[in-house]
Amino acid sequence: MADQGATALLVIDIQNFYFEGGRLALAGPVEASRNARRLLDRFRARGWPVIHVQHLPEGAEAPCPDSGDAATRIHPDVLPLPGELVIVKHHANAFRGTGLEGALRERGAGRLVICGMQTHMCVEAAARAGADLGFEVTVIHDACATRALGFGGTKVPAPHVHATALAAIANMYGRVVSTEELLAEVC
Repeated sequence: MADQGATALLVIDIQNFYFEGGRLALAGPVEASRNARRLLDRFRARGWPVIHVQHLPEGAEAPCPDSGDAATRIHPDVLPLPGELVIVKHHANAFRGTGLEGALRERGAGRLVICGMQTHMCVEAAARAGADLGFEVTVIHDACATRALGFGGTKVPAPHVHATALAAIANMYGRVVSTEELLAEVC
Protein backbone atom coordinates (compact mmCIF):
# COMPACT_ATOMS: atom_id res chain seq x y z
CA MET A 1 0.00 0.00 0.00
CA ALA A 2 1.62 3.23 -1.13
CA ASP A 3 1.19 6.61 0.58
CA GLN A 4 0.14 5.23 3.96
CA GLY A 5 -0.83 8.66 5.26
CA ALA A 6 -3.91 8.46 3.04
CA THR A 7 -5.11 5.20 4.63
CA ALA A 8 -7.76 5.24 7.37
CA LEU A 9 -8.83 2.41 9.66
CA LEU A 10 -12.57 1.92 10.15
CA VAL A 11 -13.46 -0.12 13.22
CA ILE A 12 -17.11 -1.01 12.70
CA ASP A 13 -19.53 -1.98 15.47
CA ILE A 14 -17.22 -3.94 17.77
CA GLN A 15 -19.74 -3.61 20.56
CA ASN A 16 -20.56 -5.65 23.65
CA PHE A 17 -23.82 -7.14 22.37
CA TYR A 18 -21.91 -9.20 19.78
CA PHE A 19 -19.92 -11.10 22.42
CA GLU A 20 -20.84 -14.15 24.51
CA GLY A 21 -23.83 -13.35 26.69
CA GLY A 22 -24.83 -10.44 24.45
CA ARG A 23 -28.12 -10.03 22.61
CA LEU A 24 -26.63 -11.10 19.27
CA ALA A 25 -23.52 -13.16 20.01
CA LEU A 26 -21.41 -13.84 16.92
CA ALA A 27 -19.02 -16.66 16.06
CA GLY A 28 -15.44 -15.61 16.84
CA PRO A 29 -15.87 -12.05 18.15
CA VAL A 30 -13.00 -12.30 20.64
CA GLU A 31 -10.44 -13.31 18.01
CA ALA A 32 -11.75 -10.66 15.62
CA SER A 33 -11.59 -7.92 18.27
CA ARG A 34 -8.05 -8.88 19.23
CA ASN A 35 -6.95 -8.65 15.60
CA ALA A 36 -8.75 -5.33 15.29
CA ARG A 37 -6.77 -4.17 18.33
CA ARG A 38 -3.51 -5.12 16.60
CA LEU A 39 -4.57 -2.98 13.64
CA LEU A 40 -5.52 -0.12 15.95
CA ASP A 41 -2.16 -0.30 17.69
CA ARG A 42 -0.30 -0.11 14.37
CA PHE A 43 -2.38 2.78 13.00
CA ARG A 44 -2.07 4.67 16.30
CA ALA A 45 1.70 4.13 16.40
CA ARG A 46 1.96 5.57 12.88
CA GLY A 47 -0.39 8.46 13.60
CA TRP A 48 -2.73 7.37 10.81
CA PRO A 49 -6.46 8.14 10.91
CA VAL A 50 -8.68 5.86 12.98
CA ILE A 51 -12.46 6.13 12.93
CA HIS A 52 -14.73 4.06 15.15
CA VAL A 53 -18.30 3.34 14.06
CA GLN A 54 -20.95 2.58 16.68
CA HIS A 55 -24.41 1.27 15.81
CA LEU A 56 -27.14 2.68 18.05
CA PRO A 57 -30.95 2.64 17.86
CA GLU A 58 -32.64 5.58 16.12
CA GLY A 59 -32.65 8.64 18.34
CA ALA A 60 -29.83 7.41 20.58
CA GLU A 61 -26.55 9.23 20.76
CA ALA A 62 -23.19 7.73 21.71
CA PRO A 63 -23.08 6.99 25.43
CA CYS A 64 -20.14 7.96 27.58
CA PRO A 65 -17.86 4.97 28.21
CA ASP A 66 -19.55 4.24 31.55
CA SER A 67 -23.13 5.34 30.88
CA GLY A 68 -26.05 4.33 28.68
CA ASP A 69 -26.86 0.79 27.62
CA ALA A 70 -23.82 -1.35 28.41
CA ALA A 71 -24.67 -3.66 25.50
CA THR A 72 -24.19 -0.92 22.91
CA ARG A 73 -20.87 0.29 24.30
CA ILE A 74 -17.76 -0.23 22.23
CA HIS A 75 -15.96 -3.35 23.41
CA PRO A 76 -12.97 -2.77 25.75
CA ASP A 77 -10.55 -4.41 23.26
CA VAL A 78 -11.00 -1.50 20.84
CA LEU A 79 -12.04 1.48 22.97
CA PRO A 80 -11.43 4.81 21.25
CA LEU A 81 -8.66 6.98 22.59
CA PRO A 82 -9.32 10.65 23.33
CA GLY A 83 -9.40 12.51 20.03
CA GLU A 84 -10.37 9.49 17.91
CA LEU A 85 -13.59 10.07 16.02
CA VAL A 86 -16.65 7.95 16.82
CA ILE A 87 -19.34 8.00 14.14
CA VAL A 88 -22.80 6.97 15.37
CA LYS A 89 -24.91 5.17 12.79
CA HIS A 90 -28.48 3.91 12.76
CA HIS A 91 -28.32 1.76 9.61
CA ALA A 92 -26.14 -1.10 8.39
CA ASN A 93 -24.25 1.19 6.00
CA ALA A 94 -21.86 3.38 8.01
CA PHE A 95 -22.01 6.05 5.29
CA ARG A 96 -25.81 6.37 5.32
CA GLY A 97 -26.97 9.43 7.21
CA THR A 98 -23.59 10.01 8.89
CA GLY A 99 -20.63 12.29 8.41
CA LEU A 100 -18.29 9.38 7.64
CA GLU A 101 -17.52 10.30 4.04
CA GLY A 102 -16.80 13.91 4.98
CA ALA A 103 -14.59 12.85 7.89
CA LEU A 104 -12.57 10.58 5.61
CA ARG A 105 -12.19 13.26 2.93
CA GLU A 106 -11.20 15.78 5.62
CA ARG A 107 -8.41 13.42 6.70
CA GLY A 108 -7.23 12.98 3.09
CA ALA A 109 -8.07 9.27 3.14
CA GLY A 110 -8.30 7.60 -0.23
CA ARG A 111 -7.90 4.11 1.17
CA LEU A 112 -9.96 2.33 3.83
CA VAL A 113 -8.93 -0.62 5.96
CA ILE A 114 -12.10 -2.10 7.42
CA CYS A 115 -12.61 -4.47 10.33
CA GLY A 116 -15.55 -5.17 12.60
CA MET A 117 -18.89 -6.83 13.15
CA GLN A 118 -21.00 -8.31 11.25
CA THR A 119 -19.12 -9.35 8.11
CA HIS A 120 -22.27 -10.07 6.11
CA MET A 121 -24.05 -6.88 7.14
CA CYS A 122 -22.30 -3.74 8.37
CA VAL A 123 -18.78 -4.60 7.19
CA GLU A 124 -19.97 -5.58 3.72
CA ALA A 125 -22.26 -2.53 3.49
CA ALA A 126 -19.36 -0.20 4.37
CA ALA A 127 -17.02 -1.93 1.91
CA ARG A 128 -19.52 -1.67 -0.92
CA ALA A 129 -20.44 1.94 -0.16
CA GLY A 130 -16.80 2.94 0.28
CA ALA A 131 -15.86 1.41 -3.07
CA ASP A 132 -18.86 3.07 -4.74
CA LEU A 133 -17.67 6.42 -3.34
CA GLY A 134 -14.23 5.90 -4.88
CA PHE A 135 -12.23 4.70 -1.88
CA GLU A 136 -9.74 1.84 -2.25
CA VAL A 137 -11.09 -0.77 0.18
CA THR A 138 -9.28 -3.49 2.10
CA VAL A 139 -11.20 -5.75 4.48
CA ILE A 140 -9.31 -7.68 7.15
CA HIS A 141 -11.01 -11.07 7.21
CA ASP A 142 -9.74 -12.29 10.58
CA ALA A 143 -10.61 -8.98 12.26
CA CYS A 144 -14.30 -9.47 11.38
CA ALA A 145 -16.94 -11.80 12.77
CA THR A 146 -20.47 -12.80 11.86
CA ARG A 147 -23.20 -15.31 12.73
CA ALA A 148 -25.16 -18.18 11.26
CA LEU A 149 -28.15 -17.32 9.11
CA GLY A 150 -31.00 -19.19 7.51
CA PHE A 151 -33.28 -18.96 4.54
CA GLY A 152 -36.02 -21.18 3.19
CA GLY A 153 -35.35 -23.86 5.78
CA THR A 154 -31.62 -23.93 5.03
CA LYS A 155 -29.28 -23.14 7.89
CA VAL A 156 -26.06 -21.45 6.83
CA PRO A 157 -23.22 -21.81 9.37
CA ALA A 158 -21.33 -18.67 10.41
CA PRO A 159 -18.08 -19.66 8.62
CA HIS A 160 -20.03 -19.98 5.35
CA VAL A 161 -21.79 -16.64 5.87
CA HIS A 162 -18.41 -15.04 6.61
CA ALA A 163 -16.76 -16.59 3.53
CA THR A 164 -19.66 -15.66 1.25
CA ALA A 165 -19.61 -12.02 2.33
CA LEU A 166 -15.84 -11.84 1.91
CA ALA A 167 -16.04 -13.51 -1.50
CA ALA A 168 -18.56 -10.90 -2.62
CA ILE A 169 -16.30 -8.08 -1.43
CA ALA A 170 -13.20 -9.60 -3.04
CA ASN A 171 -15.06 -10.18 -6.29
CA MET A 172 -15.91 -6.55 -6.93
CA TYR A 173 -15.40 -4.12 -4.07
CA GLY A 174 -11.92 -4.49 -2.61
CA ARG A 175 -9.10 -6.63 -1.33
CA VAL A 176 -9.56 -9.14 1.48
CA VAL A 177 -6.44 -9.95 3.51
CA SER A 178 -5.47 -11.22 6.97
CA THR A 179 -4.24 -9.10 9.85
CA GLU A 180 -0.73 -10.48 9.35
CA GLU A 181 -0.75 -9.61 5.65
CA LEU A 182 -1.88 -6.04 6.32
CA LEU A 183 0.61 -5.53 9.15
CA ALA A 184 3.44 -6.79 6.91
CA GLU A 185 2.45 -4.20 4.29
CA VAL A 186 2.46 -1.33 6.76
CA CYS A 187 5.61 -2.22 8.72
